[in-house]
Amino acid sequence: MGRFATGVTVVSSRWQGIDHAMTANAVTSVSLEPMLLLVCVEQESRFHDAILGAGRWGISILEASSRGTADWLATRGRPLHGQLGRLGVRRGPATGVALVAGALATIECQTVSTHAAGDHSIVVGEVLSVEIADHPGDALLYFRGRYETLK
Repeated sequence: MGRFATGVTVVSSRWQGIDHAMTANAVTSVSLEPMLLLVCVEQESRFHDAILGAGRWGISILEASSRGTADWLATRGRPLHGQLGRLGVRRGPATGVALVAGALATIECQTVSTHAAGDHSIVVGEVLSVEIADHPGDALLYFRGRYETLK
């Protein structure tokens, strides 16, 4: 699958008063009617409990200059408290989750189903809101084990 270019996102949730976030490229559209998306989350990650517990989550589609954000939120063992302090974030209007400022687009979802799949869970969410950035930046992509941009 390393030969399959994917977009890079930050998936975020707020559970028990704490912001949780992770870098993800296993995000996809599922349905247009109703509008559904999915994200795959490792069952042993602390984000897994947060997204399932909260039931509401956001996706920030990263632009090319956001490699540092993607790396930071992919770092295992980073501190939970304050992990978003070094990032520019704003609160989503529908869910209140932290969304990455400057993202190409942000999407807020409410979980409608989960499915066990090996060591991950597939979390399907109904879209509650979508915001598209005014700036036409390039997308951050992941391909062959490294970050790339559209050329």
